[in-house]
Order: sequence, then C-alpha cells, then structure tokens
Amino acid sequence: MSLSSYSDVFSIRHEREYDEEILAGDLVRSGTNLFPHFEVIAVHGDMAWVRNVQNGADQLAPLSRCRKIQSEALALAAQ
Repeated sequence: MSLSSYSDVFSIRHEREYDEEILAGDLVRSGTNLFPHFEVIAVHGDMAWVRNVQNGADQLAPLSRCRKIQSEALALAAQ
C-alpha cells in the first residue's frame, strides 16, 4: 500500500497547460503554489533537480509541474 499525496486526495492538477522551456539556473515554483521557490540545478529528460531557495533542500520534480517565476513577472508587467 502506498501513501496518498495531498494532490491525489484532492485531485489537484499541478501540470501546466502550456509549453515552457525550463533550464538550469531558472527560478521556478511547483504547480499553482506561489511558494516555495526553487532554483533549477539540472534538467534530464522530463525531470528537474531543484533546490529550495529558503532552506537549501534538494529534490527531483517533473518538469511539467515547474513554472518559471521570471516569465510570469514579465507577462504581468506587459499587461
């Protein structure tokens, strides 16, 4: 038996519905969450190695769940 995640229990979809190139060095967030912010350390296939900028914790995340923080700020500024 595997433990259910918060996203599974509440049927939350974190994947973005648009294409976005995520590269090492980018600042991203996960899904629709505003925080925490992560720095992308490396990308391989459909996974990203990310580091929490507040506490330095590393983890792996699917690229489809990563959203660039910089591009959102630029898009909002252009409106």
